[in-house]
Amino acid sequence: MRRCQWRPVFSGTMLDDQSAAEARPAAQPSTPAWPTEYPDAYAVVDVETTGLARDDRIVSAAVYRLDARGDVVDHWYTPVNPQRDPGPTWIHGLTSEMLADAPLFPEIAEEFAERLRGRVLVAHNAVFDWSMIAREYARARLTAPVRQRLCTIALSKELELPLANHRLETLAAHYGVVQRRAHHALDDARVLAEAFRPSLHLAAAGRIRLPLLACQPLTEWTDSIASSGASGGPRPRSYAASWRPSRKRPPCPHPNPGRYEPGKPLVQGMRVAISGDTSVDRELLEDRAVEAGLHIASGVSRLTSLLVTNDPDSGTSKVAKARAFGTPVIDEAAFTQLLREVAPAPGE
Repeated sequence: MRRCQWRPVFSGTMLDDQSAAEARPAAQPSTPAWPTEYPDAYAVVDVETTGLARDDRIVSAAVYRLDARGDVVDHWYTPVNPQRDPGPTWIHGLTSEMLADAPLFPEIAEEFAERLRGRVLVAHNAVFDWSMIAREYARARLTAPVRQRLCTIALSKELELPLANHRLETLAAHYGVVQRRAHHALDDARVLAEAFRPSLHLAAAGRIRLPLLACQPLTEWTDSIASSGASGGPRPRSYAASWRPSRKRPPCPHPNPGRYEPGKPLVQGMRVAISGDTSVDRELLEDRAVEAGLHIASGVSRLTSLLVTNDPDSGTSKVAKARAFGTPVIDEAAFTQLLREVAPAPGE
């Protein structure tokens, strides 16, 4: 039985005087009318985790809710008991003892969802934060109410900010935002909220299209995907690894028969690229395609047979190249249907 009900450490509708002052940087130059196509509200999010792999868990979460122009509405923070070793405590500072009485994710899921509902999720390297959140909701048999996300790294690139790199501390320094506690979810979310507002205003002044991506809740997933070391045991976890590390697959045994023709079946050997979120875990979907005799391509080229995406209006490089090359584009549901009957390679 749980010893006590943990309450979020920080939650409120107003910032303290110092944070409020920092959240309102110097007035921006006057701009034209605010772009009507921009979102109405944002949720700046940071989660700290036990690691970077698909089976890792959230140990703390923070949300700064912002209005349409990036002004802070309120903020919220909670630790989360991951029900396992907390991982890199030297990074996030949370030990097993500190998290023993923290709530489990299902216990904070609804309050977390309320902070996200109706807002664009904003994060630094947003694919990671969103993927961890989507997995936690999937484990709890719930769905996160997030339909779009915005990565501040992608936004910085769109704005062509003169940054030496795209680390959060570099973006913060560019705008004069002081970081007090790096890798603490609440402070990282505060720093990002303060840096996002001037970026948002720069984008609005330049009528720049925001790099919004669709978020697809997971409906089929697994935590068991893992590579093995030479001894056959699990490979030691690296906390510097990327969220979606490249997987070495054996070469496709079939020649590329060319582009997919709408209305016809897929053919073994076709080169298939996937862009954006999928409701089926990406690696599961890729494995099924490989088992059917297809070649999974990491990018789009003139040789790509098909692009699979649930967000064809996104500005990702794969979507842009598919348009330029005239590569056929279909969504995940259509692709899953086509996987059921893949035609044999010519001559086989």
